[in-house]
Amino acid sequence: MDGARGFGRGLDGFTICTSLTSCRLSIYLKYMSFSFPKIYPILDTTFIPAAGRAEFLRQLGSSLADAGVTLLEYRNKTGAVSELLADAASLRAALPAGQVKLILDDRADLVEQIEFDGVHVDAGDLSPAEAKERLGPDRIVGTFGGGQALVPGILQTQADYFSIGVVWPTRTKQVTAPPIGIEGVKRLRELAGPGPVLVAIGGITLERAPAVLEAGASVVAIAGALFRQADPAAEFRRWKLALG
Repeated sequence: MDGARGFGRGLDGFTICTSLTSCRLSIYLKYMSFSFPKIYPILDTTFIPAAGRAEFLRQLGSSLADAGVTLLEYRNKTGAVSELLADAASLRAALPAGQVKLILDDRADLVEQIEFDGVHVDAGDLSPAEAKERLGPDRIVGTFGGGQALVPGILQTQADYFSIGVVWPTRTKQVTAPPIGIEGVKRLRELAGPGPVLVAIGGITLERAPAVLEAGASVVAIAGALFRQADPAAEFRRWKLALG
C-alpha cells in the first residue's frame, strides 16, 4: 500500500513521474502485483475495554485472523505510549505477521518497534514521503486522498493507498467536512484514474458497501459497523461473504 511514480528512478530509489498520465500508468502497474482486500477494519481504542484489555485483544485478534482479516488499522489518538505499545504487542501476537498486515495510525516512529506493517499518516503527521523514507519501501503508507476533491498533488506522493470521504456521517471520527456520498466517490475515482487504491471511509454499512465499491472505491474501511457488533469476527465473515 510510494512515491512520485513514473518510468525512471530517482536517486532515492523511488520512481519519478514525468507527467500525470505516466504517474497514473505506473501506479496502475505497481498495484496490479499487490492485492488489497475489499474490507479494511479500523480498530479504534474506544472499542477496547479498559479492564482485561490484553486478553480482549488476544481473543479479538485471533478470531479476526480466523475469519480471514488480512489488513487492520489500530488507531489510538488519546492513550499513553505505554498503552499503545501494550495493545500493539497483543495485536501482533494474535494477528500473525505474514498473514495479517497491521497498520498503525499516525505514529510512524513506532512502527518498526512494534513490528507493524505500515502507517497511516494525515495532515500534522509525517508526510507520506517522510514516512516512506523512515520505514522503507516494503512497509505500507496510507494517507488522506480527498473529500469533495483530491488533495492537490496527492497522487504524486509516496503513499500506497488514499482514504477518501467521509462518504456518510460517522460517529467514530471527528470530521468537519460534509459527506461526499456515492457521487463523490465516483468523482474522486474519475479524477484519480484506475490505478490508485482508494479506501472509502465514513458511515459505510454492509447495505451501502456494494454501491461504494461499484462507484469506484477499491476498499471500504469499517470501524463501528464491525466493532460495535457482539461478535466482530462473525460480522466480518458476513461482510466477506457479501462482498467477495
